[in-house]
Amino acid sequence: MSSFETPHFFYLFALKTGGKKIAYGRNPEDALEVLSFWHTPEEMARIDRNDYVRIQQRDLAKHSRELA
Repeated sequence: MSSFETPHFFYLFALKTGGKKIAYGRNPEDALEVLSFWHTPEEMARIDRNDYVRIQQRDLAKHSRELA
């Protein structure tokens, strides 16, 4: 299945140390998997996997100050 046929979303995950981390995927689990490609296990452990918000691309600028 092409990724163009499956909708993808932006997710803001809260960090246990404050701030938020942005991720992109079909669902929160997929977005976390994508993040794991670029972050170490220690960095991934800082992400609160249960505290996330799905946002639209047009709203990214509104959330840019929250990113860590």
